[in-house]
Amino acid sequence: MNTKSIASRSPWAIAIAVAVLAGAVFWIVDRDASAAEKKPARRGADGPVAVTTAPVVKRDVPVIRTGIGTVTAAQSVTVRSRVDGQLDQVAFTEGQEVKAGQVLARIDPRTFEAQLAQAQAQGAKDEAQLANARVDLQRYTTLIAQDATTQQQLDTQKALVKQLEAAVKTDAAAVKLAQVQLGYTTITAPIGGRTGARLVDAGNIVHASDAGGLVVINQIDPITAVFTLPEDAVQQINDAMKRSHQPMLVEAFARDSDRQLAAGTLVLVNNQIDSTTGTVQLKASFVNPQHRLWPGQYVNIRLVLGVQPQALTVPASAVLRGQDGLYAYVVDPDGKTVHSHAIQVGQVQDNVAVIDGGLAAGQRVVVDGHYKLKQGSQVVEAARAASAPASAAVALAGR
Repeated sequence: MNTKSIASRSPWAIAIAVAVLAGAVFWIVDRDASAAEKKPARRGADGPVAVTTAPVVKRDVPVIRTGIGTVTAAQSVTVRSRVDGQLDQVAFTEGQEVKAGQVLARIDPRTFEAQLAQAQAQGAKDEAQLANARVDLQRYTTLIAQDATTQQQLDTQKALVKQLEAAVKTDAAAVKLAQVQLGYTTITAPIGGRTGARLVDAGNIVHASDAGGLVVINQIDPITAVFTLPEDAVQQINDAMKRSHQPMLVEAFARDSDRQLAAGTLVLVNNQIDSTTGTVQLKASFVNPQHRLWPGQYVNIRLVLGVQPQALTVPASAVLRGQDGLYAYVVDPDGKTVHSHAIQVGQVQDNVAVIDGGLAAGQRVVVDGHYKLKQGSQVVEAARAASAPASAAVALAGR
């Protein structure tokens, strides 16, 4: 190729190369600009954190000890036969509510009726003999005054009268025993309550020595619950009882929810602490007309020891636990900055924490949004932060 031909094509080649290079630069710049527009703006690291706060308030707070209890029948009686015989009748239905004195069963009474008649007959016989002996004694007394009989005969007759008087008393006791035995053939409820399963059917021979009995009756209104508390609660309970001189309130709640089942009173603080478990046993009594409590049921128990007046309280969610103990984030007076404060908590109950130290009434503490906070963080109330975008949207819509 000659030099003239190369020189004639070089301006065109240079122009084409410049155009390609310009296009590449334009494409790269345009791509970066588009990517920048699509990428969301990153929030400033030092921007305020949206949090929810609540004030530290003073109020009367119940002093409560909690435990787990077992519902027990106020009274439980196994009804047994007190005499031997054939069970003629069962007069109750399983699961029936019965009253004290209500007839539950009857045993064949004929044997006991015969024993009673025999005892009564023997009593009548001895009474007749006693009456005759007294008449003879009166005669001997008259004759001895006339010197018509001996003193020995008179003394013998007196002894016979006393012997027959004792026999009459024995007969009266035998009649009473026979009446009692006959009365035992009618079996009645010793307490009011609810019957359980029937343990013996009519037609069976029952004995006073039978261990199983006929039926078990549980009194479920009123009803009781037995629960335990740590041994350190004993002194608190004793002090509270001395202060109030009133039965202490006990509340029973369902195990799977906060639903209150019944409210009653404390009736027993056991007289000994269980050294094995370090707990003391207590018992509470509840009125139970709707049968919300049932023997054998597990319940959560709250024992109200009294009321702590004007205690400092915060929502339980404000209390945090760190390496150095419990603390809470407190909003500074300017309402824009938070600092952590070490606190002491007396008790937490029903999502309310009682503060024994570290906070003052009127301060505001963070109850939500803690995980974004650190010492000195800037904050904004979540309600106000949410309302700001909504206000901007309303303003744009009005344009």
